[in-house]
Amino acid sequence: MKKIGVFILNILLVISVAKAQQRTIDKIAAVVGNGIILQSDIELQYAQYLLSGQRPNPAFKCQLLQNQLTQKLLAQQAVIDSVQVKDEEVDADIDRRMRSYIQRAGGQDRLEEFLGRSIIQYKDEIRPDIKENLIAQRMRQKITENVNTTPQDVRKYFESIPKDSIPYYNKEVEVGEIVFDPKLNKEEKEFAKKKAEDLRARVKKGEDFATLARLYSQDPGSAPEGGDLGFGDRTTYVKEFAAMAFKLKAGEISPVFESDFGFHFLQVIERRGEQVHVRHILIIPAITQASLDRAKATADSVYTLLNKDKKIDFSSAASYYSDDKETKYNGGMMLNAENVQTRSTYIPTDKLDPQIALITDTMKVGSISKPQLFTDPQTGKKSYKILYLKSVTDAHRANLDQDFAKLKEDATNDKLNRTVSEWFEKRRKETFIKIDPEYQSCEQLKGWITPETTAQTNP
Repeated sequence: MKKIGVFILNILLVISVAKAQQRTIDKIAAVVGNGIILQSDIELQYAQYLLSGQRPNPAFKCQLLQNQLTQKLLAQQAVIDSVQVKDEEVDADIDRRMRSYIQRAGGQDRLEEFLGRSIIQYKDEIRPDIKENLIAQRMRQKITENVNTTPQDVRKYFESIPKDSIPYYNKEVEVGEIVFDPKLNKEEKEFAKKKAEDLRARVKKGEDFATLARLYSQDPGSAPEGGDLGFGDRTTYVKEFAAMAFKLKAGEISPVFESDFGFHFLQVIERRGEQVHVRHILIIPAITQASLDRAKATADSVYTLLNKDKKIDFSSAASYYSDDKETKYNGGMMLNAENVQTRSTYIPTDKLDPQIALITDTMKVGSISKPQLFTDPQTGKKSYKILYLKSVTDAHRANLDQDFAKLKEDATNDKLNRTVSEWFEKRRKETFIKIDPEYQSCEQLKGWITPETTAQTNP
C-alpha cells in the first residue's frame, strides 16, 4: 500500500505537469535533421519515467532530451537503411508497459482516473515514440552487428587498463542444487480446497467478493485491493488461471480450480478484446510435516545414489529429480542473478543465499552435501536441497588466465560503445542540430552542443 501511495503522488505530479503544459504554447526543445523534439515529447517521457515508479527529478529531463536526440538520429538512419519493426512488436511493447502501469496503479480504472484519459488514448499518444524507440534499438544493433572480439582484442583491452584500475573480483563459487519440494497428497490439499469452495459459496449467496478477498485471500499482491488483478492478457497468468479467465463472460464466477499457487476462484469484471479484468481469491494449502518427511526421504535416496552408490552424476540427477525449473535444465547449476544474460555460473559469495553460503563454506570442491532443509526468505516456502560445490575462486585482481570470460565481456562492451560513439560523432557532424537554450547547460548534452549549435540557438 505504501508503494501505491508513492505511485499516486507521482501521478498527481504527472497530471500537474500535463495541465501546465496545456496552459502554454508547446515549444521546440530541439531539431535533429528533419525531425523535431517538442517540449511535450520530453514531458511525456518524464511522465512515463514517473509511471515506472521513479522519484520526481526534473533534472532527468536533460537525460531524456539526450535519449530523444540519439533516438532521432538512429531512426533517421534507419529510414535510409530500410530498418523497420513490425506493428505486432510495437503492440507487444506497449501492452507490456501498460500491464506494469496498471499493476502499479492498482487497476485500469484507477490508472485512467490518474491519467485523466482512457488507456486507449494514452496508448495512441505513446505509440509513435515507442515505435521510433524500437526502430532506434534495431538500428543500433545494425551498427554493431559486425563487431567481433578476438583474444587479441581482450589482451589489448586488459593491457590498456591502468594498473591501479584493474578490477578486483570477490571470492566466487560455482554451486549446483537439487531441490525437493514437499508435495501434498489429495487428502492434505482438501482443507484448502474446501475453504475456497466455502468462500465461493458465500460470494454466490451475495456476500461482497472484495471484502472476502481482503479478509481471506492469501495472494499478498491483490488481497489488499479486494482481489483485483486489473487487466491482463493470456501471457499475464499461469495457464490454468488464463484458461479459466478467458472462457468466462463478464460478471461470471469460476469454479474452484488448482494452479501451482494453490486453489483459486475468480470473477471476470470486464473483457476488452484480448484483455480481461479479473479479481480472485487464493487459498494456499499448508505444508504438512508428513509432506516434508516425504521430501526428505526422496532427497536421502538421491543422495545415496550420488554419494555412496555412485550410480548417477549430479547433472543427470538434477535434470531428473530437481523441482527447481530454473536450475534443473542447467545441470543443477545456479546462475549469477546479476549476470543472467551471459548465463554465468560464477557467483560472488556475498551475493549467495546466506543459507547456501553457510553450507558451501565448509565443503571441499567436488563434494556433495547431505540433504538440508531450506526456507525461502521471501516466501517462507520450505524445501530440501542437495548442494554440489563445483569450484571456488578466491578474491583477486583480474588476470587473463582466470578471468578471460569476464574480461572478454568487458572488452566487447567497450568495443560496442566505441563503435556506437564513433558512429554518433560522425553523424552529429553531418546533421543539422539545434537545441533550445533551456537545455544548453545540461552536462549530458555537451557533446551535442557545438559552436554552430549555440550560434543557431542564440543569434
